[in-house]
Amino acid sequence: MGLKIAIQGIKGSNHHQVAIDFFGDDIELMECSSFDAVVDHLLKGTADKGIMAIENSIAGSIIPNYNLVYHNKIHVIGEHYLGIHHNLMVLKGKTLEDVKEVHSHPMALLQCKEFFKDYPYIKLVESADTAETAKQIQEEGLEHIAAIAPKMAAELYDLEIIADNIQTIVNNSTRFIIVKKQNKVLPKEEINKASLRFITDHKRGSLATVLNVMSDCNMNLTKIQSLPVIETPWKYAFFVDVTFEKYDHFAKAKSLLEIMSEDFQVLGEYKNALL
Repeated sequence: MGLKIAIQGIKGSNHHQVAIDFFGDDIELMECSSFDAVVDHLLKGTADKGIMAIENSIAGSIIPNYNLVYHNKIHVIGEHYLGIHHNLMVLKGKTLEDVKEVHSHPMALLQCKEFFKDYPYIKLVESADTAETAKQIQEEGLEHIAAIAPKMAAELYDLEIIADNIQTIVNNSTRFIIVKKQNKVLPKEEINKASLRFITDHKRGSLATVLNVMSDCNMNLTKIQSLPVIETPWKYAFFVDVTFEKYDHFAKAKSLLEIMSEDFQVLGEYKNALL
């Protein structure tokens, strides 16, 4: 058996699809009920690598996952972007007229609200995972419940898709990070993206000065997210993603940021998945 990959969710979920896209079919999947459980597998050594959703093009950042990476000192070794396609699926032979309830992850329900305006009699019910309901429908023979889930779930659990791509916004994608307990050292010439965390002084212009350093070092800021530092009220940590053409430019910026900011940490150095 190949690599042990920890994912949030079960087989047929978007995390499962990312695992296949990134690592191929020769993997052993570790199904987890939460992102904390994914991290636990890495820390205990029961999984080689983990996959975590980190931001969605519509809903924005999954903020707790930034702190999970930082506080547990795990490393981002890669990223993957997945187009999100929400499909409505039921037991084979059933139709939309048979559906009384639709169960799925709260985010999936939110992203498909427009579709269900035409079906006010259908009750929308939140569940833990998109694929979990699909599996339950098949195992329990639920005739009046539908799931919103990826196409892979319909194939795995032998369900019928009665409406495909029902998400309100067609161009909906999620960015996933690939994480590992120890850093994976890529050749410097292959590294062109990094995730960083730092705290700035509580003075006017502190953040602007740091951002100017990044710009002067030919780095492109692709993401910035502030989070409160729990131990220190009204102090904020910044999580940023930067891309660059030459590792030397990044190395120069790192040396400057270590001096200019507080608690500076590189969360990961990896390949930009959009290139």
